[in-house]
Order: sequence, then structure tokens, then C-alpha cells
Amino acid sequence: MAASAPPERRTGFSGIVIAQFVALATLWGGSFMFIKIGLEGISVAQVVWARVVFGATTLVMLSLVTRQRFPRDLAVWRKLVVVSIFLTVIPFSLFSWAELHVSSGLASIMNATTPLMTLLVALIALPEERPTRTKLVGLALGFIGVVTVLGPWRELNGQSSLMGQLACLGATLCYGIGYVTLRRIIRDHDVPSLPLATMQVGFGAIIMLLATPFIASPMHLTARVVISMIVLGALSTGIAYVANTNIVHAVGATNASTVTYVTPLVGVVLGILVLHESFVWNQPVGAALVITGIVVGQNRLRRNRSRI
Repeated sequence: MAASAPPERRTGFSGIVIAQFVALATLWGGSFMFIKIGLEGISVAQVVWARVVFGATTLVMLSLVTRQRFPRDLAVWRKLVVVSIFLTVIPFSLFSWAELHVSSGLASIMNATTPLMTLLVALIALPEERPTRTKLVGLALGFIGVVTVLGPWRELNGQSSLMGQLACLGATLCYGIGYVTLRRIIRDHDVPSLPLATMQVGFGAIIMLLATPFIASPMHLTARVVISMIVLGALSTGIAYVANTNIVHAVGATNASTVTYVTPLVGVVLGILVLHESFVWNQPVGAALVITGIVVGQNRLRRNRSRI
């Protein structure tokens, strides 16, 4: 789910960039495990609260230390409120609720549909994104992959939670809407990446802080739950945005977005090793089809051949 950024001088995949790439894949892939652990002691809304508040605090501190300038145009602020709702509040809530019904590994696999959803929304919302045959083939492959992951034949046997998986897809659709809206803001306004990230997560934090009286409920705070929420917010949401920005600056948004291919692997492995989850054959097969659809839809195969 790599965010776009204004073009800057690229330095390539240096050792530092590779280390940040691995860290980003681990943090984003691990976020689904942290959500699952958080739900052991707090509610869905409280997980979202912790994620955006800890994440925003981290990003605000980084912005102050680096003396980042925030936009003065109120129109940008209004647009970023909308972006924040679609990139933080709604999808974070949907994923947290979904993990009451599906494993963290399966949620991480469903998250891999984000580029497909973004492509679909862009085809509808952006006039310049014409529905070429390649993009339509990519979407078709991705759709087949999603159906394979959902495994409707398993639902008939009561072996999966369809509603939880649909909630994951609703979350990635929100990501698609949010990223297309963000692309328009970046196109029309010159705003540095860190302030953009800070405002996105920050508005989400404000919304959840205002909702605090309505989401208060009994909590069972163990060290495991507290640490998971701090890591989810400060690292997997806050620091992850910074690492993603650095990678985009170094190798470009297209190369940086390949982290999306790695996060499901991390999520599944952590779910198995830490949470003792299991998965069935259709999930990795479906994930492979989704990733193939993304590669085809973004025309990466042709680009790679042209570089040979």
C-alpha cells in the first residue's frame, strides 16, 4: 500500500533502502497479528483508537523534529479529512472487526487486493485512467484470485467467515478510494510526504479522540495487549509511513509498491508461528492469482521486458 510522493532524486536499492524495505514489509505484515492480539483485551473501536492516536503522536513528533511545513490552503485540509476517513478510520475499523471472524494471516492476504481496488477506482474516477485490455485482464485475474481466497465452497461447510472476508474487501476498497483521492491532492498541490502522512493519520486520531466517550468499554490490559497496540500505532502506522516515504524517494513509487507482494507472506508466517493459526490451500493460491493480476494490471511484465 505504498503512498505516492512528489518526484525526487532516486538513489536506488542501497543497503539502507533494502533494510527499510524489509522493515516496512515486516511492520505492515505484522500489523494484522498486532490487531489480533489487541482484540484479546480491547474492543474493535479501541484498537482503532490506539492505532491512530499512537501513530499520529509519532508522526507529529517526527514532523516537529524535522521542521516540516504544513499546507496553509484550507481546501487541502478539507480534502485530507476525507482521505483520512477512507485511509484510516473506516478501513482500520473494518479490518479490526474482520479479525474477530478470520485469522490474521487471511486478513493480510485480503489486504493484498489494495492495488487491485485502487486500479478499479482509478478506472472509474480518473478520466486519464483508460480501461485498457491489459488492465481489464489484470482485474479479471485479481477477481478470480479473490473468489479463490474467499472459497465459497468452504463457506457452505461452515469452515470460513464470509462476512469477515467481505469486511476485509470493504477495507481495501476504502484504501482504493483514499489513494485515488490522495493522488488528486498530490497532483494539484505541492505538499511534502511527511506532512501528508501526518495529516492523514492525525485527522483519524482527532475523529477517534472525539469518539472516546462513545467507545469506552471494559478493557483487559495485559502486557501483550499494550505492547501490541504501541507497536501497531507507533511503528506499523507511524514509522512505517516514514520508511515508505524514504523508499519512494529512493526507488520511486512503482518499485516501492512491491512491498504489497511481501506483506501477505509476513502476515501468514507470523500468524502461524506466533498465533498458531492454520491456512488452507485456496488462500495462498488465491493470493498468487491476486498478485499476478496486480502485476498484469500495472503492466509490469512489459516494463520489465523492456529493461532487459
